[in-house]
Amino acid sequence: MNRKQFFKNQQSGRSMIEMLGVLAIMGIITVGAIAMISVAMRNQKRTSVNDEVSMIVTGVRAQFGGFDDFSGINPNIVFAQIGVSQKNPFGGNYRIETNPENIQQFVLTIDGLNQSDCLFFAGRAWIDSVGYQMSDGRFGGATATPSDCSASSGQNVVRIIYN
Repeated sequence: MNRKQFFKNQQSGRSMIEMLGVLAIMGIITVGAIAMISVAMRNQKRTSVNDEVSMIVTGVRAQFGGFDDFSGINPNIVFAQIGVSQKNPFGGNYRIETNPENIQQFVLTIDGLNQSDCLFFAGRAWIDSVGYQMSDGRFGGATATPSDCSASSGQNVVRIIYN
């Protein structure tokens, strides 16, 4: 083998550094894709909760349309009528109950939330709601601070009051 053939054979293959560079680029792209998928999944769950809350409120109002109070509310009937599970997309539950302080109102509770989802739902302006109550028992307005949803992950609760 002469010198020209030797150098030609060595340059035709890929070096280990080139392969590591390609693998590093693929790793960065993969990490970015996983992060984007995670955000998309969280947004889908939030959208599902918004839709389900609207359906639950509509179901309760349909059941009690001719009454002045919600004292006879039966969550099982409401969930069966509208075809929504009591489980929310975050692994917690929806609960419906008469407001003990005012029987002309009902409370829809979303539990099982982490801090960021609690802050998202607490800061949302719920159509036709009277207000909402944070995990720490305080009532909120249109915004929330991190202390409002400070329970450990999966333990935060948002209560939305309707009349």
